[in-house]
Amino acid sequence: MSEERPFHSQKSYQPGLVFQPHVHRNIAAGINKLVAAIRPTLGPTPRTVAVTRLDDARKTPEVLDSGGGIARKVIEMSQRDEDIGAMLARALICTQHERMGDGSATAAVLLGAIYRGGVHYLAAGGNAMRLRHYLERALATALEGLDELTAPVSGKDKLAQVAEAICHDAPLAKLLGEIFDIIGAYGQLDVRKDHSRVLRREYIEGMFWNSGLVSRDMIVNQKELQTVYEEPAIVIADFQISDPRHIMPMLELAVDLKVEKLLLIAGELSGDAIAGLMMANGKLKNFAVMAVRGPGMNPDDRQAAVEDLAVVTGGVPLLKVMGQNLRDIRREHFGGARRAWASPHNFGIIGGKGDPRQLRRHVSNLQAQYEREDDSERRGPIQARIGKLMGGSATLWIGGLSESEIEARKATAEATADAMRAAVRDGVLPGGGLSYLTARGRLQPKMNGANDPDERAAYHILYEALAEPARAIYENAGYEPGEVLGRIAQAGDRHGFDVLHGRLLDQASLLDGAAIQKMALKNAVLTAGLALTIDVLVHHRTPEIARDFG
Repeated sequence: MSEERPFHSQKSYQPGLVFQPHVHRNIAAGINKLVAAIRPTLGPTPRTVAVTRLDDARKTPEVLDSGGGIARKVIEMSQRDEDIGAMLARALICTQHERMGDGSATAAVLLGAIYRGGVHYLAAGGNAMRLRHYLERALATALEGLDELTAPVSGKDKLAQVAEAICHDAPLAKLLGEIFDIIGAYGQLDVRKDHSRVLRREYIEGMFWNSGLVSRDMIVNQKELQTVYEEPAIVIADFQISDPRHIMPMLELAVDLKVEKLLLIAGELSGDAIAGLMMANGKLKNFAVMAVRGPGMNPDDRQAAVEDLAVVTGGVPLLKVMGQNLRDIRREHFGGARRAWASPHNFGIIGGKGDPRQLRRHVSNLQAQYEREDDSERRGPIQARIGKLMGGSATLWIGGLSESEIEARKATAEATADAMRAAVRDGVLPGGGLSYLTARGRLQPKMNGANDPDERAAYHILYEALAEPARAIYENAGYEPGEVLGRIAQAGDRHGFDVLHGRLLDQASLLDGAAIQKMALKNAVLTAGLALTIDVLVHHRTPEIARDFG
């Protein structure tokens, strides 16, 4: 039995400088290694990559078919210079995966092809900075070609096609197509694990928040564990209500305004305040009140929820920052809705009575904020707010035969949902690498008409690289890429190759999200241009603490 020891890197680096041609050669080796690990996962018939740890070789390897998932597992290459190239590629792939949910393998394949072509040209005497400039110009031309091919997508069948191209799971794709046909690009979708063996979905009318009743004693329907109010008045406050005497002005004004049902949304209520509300339910004739905790896990989320609720209901919120409490309540603080419901864990509003024009402006502002935001973690909450305000909500329950299968399918569903939002919002392109093949038609005249050798090389490099995703898809499915491309060329424009059934199809039958494909190409070109202009590598000595660990 061998002795178990913790895993630490044994490398010790000495300071120094590395110059050309070694820089390009070693960076290319690092990029090529990572791209080679991810390339087999591209397409609807992907091969897989097994990932294991040196410090726990007896553990079952993790089998992955996601470019983003594989890239995350690669922390360091054994050769220091190769590691620089691999980490440049890793940053591109992870960014694509986190931002779009799909297209990471496509971005990797494009990067490898563009950088490889660029290095060959520079080795023959080309100018790196001018090549980078013309690559970016060629990118703009290719994106114009993709824009011309972009088409809107609607209907559950077409949306299911897009989903299946992303997740390669027909039953899951069918449900996601139906869901996004109903909730749209910004609709609220919760993906949850289920104990059954099947997939199922449910829809919730209106908008809801993950925050519930302050007391189970307020539940009217014990079978459904919820309370439903028709035509309720709604009061919104972001502070804690501790003194039961503070609720009396609100109750008195509600009675004066002939309110029969009242929903109070507050930061928190003390036991005495809850008791005061329950007493009002028993004593006041033709009047009922329930209270829910204000949604949000942190101050920013709570502030956002208050803003949204105010716009939806038409009420003016009472705010702690303004020094207000329930004794300051006025008629304008009461909002309303066609219906409100609450359970121990959630509450919802259907048919809020806020100003529709103000609601549209509010949603428009949030959509603009969503488009400006680059950080995926900050985009998520903004998208969730838009989904609530637009009123489309669904839950997708993921079942399976084992916990590991459920977890894997849930992760796939979440990534596919992110990509589907982009497709519904920004349209679709011919899939299977066909959009890139078609966009090459925009580059051909520019390439033939270029007098500058660097410009001509840039257009040629991108022209060749745009065929590489299709080649990888055909190769991964077991076909000879040159033969398939020949069949497509013979069939003429608007035809593609279905690798699942081995036949030519109209391009409209093969769909991919437009934003995914455009972002993959853009980031691949920009990353390749950056890598091609790296001329010197500077090596620092290994820090003392790292050498001690080794």
